[in-house]
Amino acid sequence: MALDEATVKFLAAAAEAAGPEAKPMWEMEPAEARATSAAMNAMFGEGPEMHRTEDHQLVSYDGEEFAIRVHVPNSAPTGVFVYLHGGGWVVGDIDGYDTLGRQLAEKTRNTVVLVNYRKAPEKRFPAAVEDSWIALKWADEHREELANAGAPLFVGGDSAGGNLSAVMALRARDENGPRIAGQMLIYPVTDADFTRLSYDEPENQTLLTKEFMVWFWDHYAPTPEDRAHPHASPLRAESLQGLPPALVVTAAHDVLRDEGEAYSQRLQEAGVDVQFHRWPGQMHGFFSMVNVLPASAAVMDLVADRVKDISVSAAETTASVEA
Repeated sequence: MALDEATVKFLAAAAEAAGPEAKPMWEMEPAEARATSAAMNAMFGEGPEMHRTEDHQLVSYDGEEFAIRVHVPNSAPTGVFVYLHGGGWVVGDIDGYDTLGRQLAEKTRNTVVLVNYRKAPEKRFPAAVEDSWIALKWADEHREELANAGAPLFVGGDSAGGNLSAVMALRARDENGPRIAGQMLIYPVTDADFTRLSYDEPENQTLLTKEFMVWFWDHYAPTPEDRAHPHASPLRAESLQGLPPALVVTAAHDVLRDEGEAYSQRLQEAGVDVQFHRWPGQMHGFFSMVNVLPASAAVMDLVADRVKDISVSAAETTASVEA
């Protein structure tokens, strides 16, 4: 299976725009990589209008502040969706994901909470985990202000955000945390292991390469001890039993494909309700290419359908128990 036509055209245009002298992002300093990544934000365009949008500052475990952005799509949202953005824990922010967040809110009819967790290497593991946890608890505590009373709470993200989302589900289970109705994992990072075949397949070396993932991990969790921790590599968790229903989407041409699919398999073996899709013709990062790659919209619809199905199932279970 080859990359689809839209992706091939995008990569060609990006290479032409960058020029022959452009250096790979993994050879850049973090600040330069962030600026290069942010330069792409304009291509995503404006997202749909929201009923209201709010920015809040939360305080992390070490007393520093970080931002969240709340997109409320209508006057009566049916749920709350905490979305954790991708970028290898080093690049990316809620401004770059604003269009995606707005589309997600409109499609799911959920209030979407975008989390601007602090980045490595300035704030290494577990800072992003702790910030995400604080934001998840904030969303749970303010659930009735953000949506209907008793509305379900979802967590999801792409790439490093998928990693953090999986960790949030694990932590909520283990620490009697917020009750999560579902986890949406889009080509998630699940293990600090570069030996899987998908890391070396030539057709997978697109926006994210093996060298780039090594760069990300070196900045985020440089020690073997940190990389082995289940809150960095959730695939290494002793058990995945008792986790919330999941949607796992991988890209056919992605260095992270095999570890994402290994995580999906382990979830299924643990008895978790998993809907899994390997998206054909796609590279890593396609979901965040809103208004650029058609597959992004298709997976957005898939996420919305999964959220709806889980919400309906949860409501039916609650009604049955109350009866």
